[in-house]
Amino acid sequence: MKIFLFLLAMSSTHFFSQKLLTPGNTGIDSRLIKDEVSKAIWYAENARQKIEIGSITTQLQRLNTTDLLIRTIVEMKQLPNAKWTDSTIVKFSDFSPVYHSSYNAMRDMVLRSGKNTVTGYYLDKKTAKKDLIDIPATGYFDSSSYPALIRFLPLQEKYTAELSIFDYNPNAAKKGIMKAYVQSTGKGNYLNKDVWIVKTTDDISDKTATVTYYIDTTTRRILKQDMETAGRKMSLETVE
Repeated sequence: MKIFLFLLAMSSTHFFSQKLLTPGNTGIDSRLIKDEVSKAIWYAENARQKIEIGSITTQLQRLNTTDLLIRTIVEMKQLPNAKWTDSTIVKFSDFSPVYHSSYNAMRDMVLRSGKNTVTGYYLDKKTAKKDLIDIPATGYFDSSSYPALIRFLPLQEKYTAELSIFDYNPNAAKKGIMKAYVQSTGKGNYLNKDVWIVKTTDDISDKTATVTYYIDTTTRRILKQDMETAGRKMSLETVE
């Protein structure tokens, strides 16, 4: 009986454990990464009706032989003069973090990734309170870059993984290193294109929010994202 229980425990570990991804072991194919600019319309679902609430423009640009820029610009229909701009620089080969900045009407944030620490600042524009950031961290992806990273992972049927990520929010209970999760991967079809359907969550939302990506199997472009949190549903649909 003891031998049976030992074998059962070993087999459970084998079948249900997930690989922890860090920049040292992503298995990404950097040849898939191309310079691009894409725009997605942001919808909220209300009583089964889609309501356009804004748009997100995403840019990927190789800056030099080593660095990749990931920039997103969020524009809301109700706030036409306000933009939320995030810029992240990672190493092209493995997505190891270099720099991240985020600017909007409510706050500014800058993070710089050193060898063993993340430094920078967080400025709350409403209170004028500025927090200096200096947190030990190694072997992680910036939380702003992992949605782009997912596109280039070695996706296949039933692929799952855990990713070590860094996130900073002064109002959150948890800051610094945490995890994101690829919960499931399967084949599907969207707009007559073969896609990988990849469902994810993370510790930023305490696993209460999920994002499902529809990724073109050939180009690895994200064609659609479905987001769900606390019963609310939203989606991003790429238009160009």
